[in-house]
Amino acid sequence: MKDIDKILRENRPVVKDDPTFILETKHRMEAVEGIKAEVERQRSHGRVALIVALAIGLAAGVLATAIAFLWPVDVQSVEEGLWHSIRLFLEGWKQYLIYPVAVLAVALSLVVSTGNRPAFNNR
Repeated sequence: MKDIDKILRENRPVVKDDPTFILETKHRMEAVEGIKAEVERQRSHGRVALIVALAIGLAAGVLATAIAFLWPVDVQSVEEGLWHSIRLFLEGWKQYLIYPVAVLAVALSLVVSTGNRPAFNNR
């Protein structure tokens, strides 16, 4: 924007006294403002979607970790069924579950903490 101001000041364009020019310029400026508002709306919508996805992922990770640590599974006594299959799967991987939970927690805190800074919004 500063470059445009500089060019206009250096070249001093001549504008005719034409009322349609002013009306067209106002119309274009309103269109630009509408586009800016839509971009901002899309940006905030994407941000909300990202925060919701991170929060759901974090909750799922915490739940999976809690299930794996609180209900250890004896492989010989496992019955057939989805719940027992999930518990059996988590039993083998429970030592690694804390890492994705920690990554999701850090990512969620970074996204939430950088929310309203101007440098983040101008990307």
